[in-house]
Amino acid sequence: MSDLLERLRARGWRMTSQRRVVAEVLDGDHVHLTADEVHARAVARLPEISRATVYNALGELVSLGEVIEVSTDGRAKRYDPNAHRPHQHLVCSRCGTIRDVHPAGNPLTDLPTDQRFGFTVSAVEVTYRGLCPACA
Repeated sequence: MSDLLERLRARGWRMTSQRRVVAEVLDGDHVHLTADEVHARAVARLPEISRATVYNALGELVSLGEVIEVSTDGRAKRYDPNAHRPHQHLVCSRCGTIRDVHPAGNPLTDLPTDQRFGFTVSAVEVTYRGLCPACA
């Protein structure tokens, strides 16, 4: 389970009822919801929460670096609360399901020096693609 709520409390993020609900909806392993999915789940917990409030909270969480915005294949952006745990993504090419994966090795250092072209590499994004069991 992700530790999103604890991280936000430690940062002193103003925890209104709306923000808390958005954070609770996002909290967990392998959570990669769209903004509309976050809104739908938030409304189930707090019926008066608006779509704008959800979008604003998501924007703040991304700006704080507490949530990662994941874009794949022109699909709707998804929000990943596991921002502080190095990982890659496994994406189903058909339905778009996303899972966090932790392959062996360090992709940041695995790039050979002669392939860096003088760059100082600071981040790596690797996406594995295939078909999930339901789509295979």
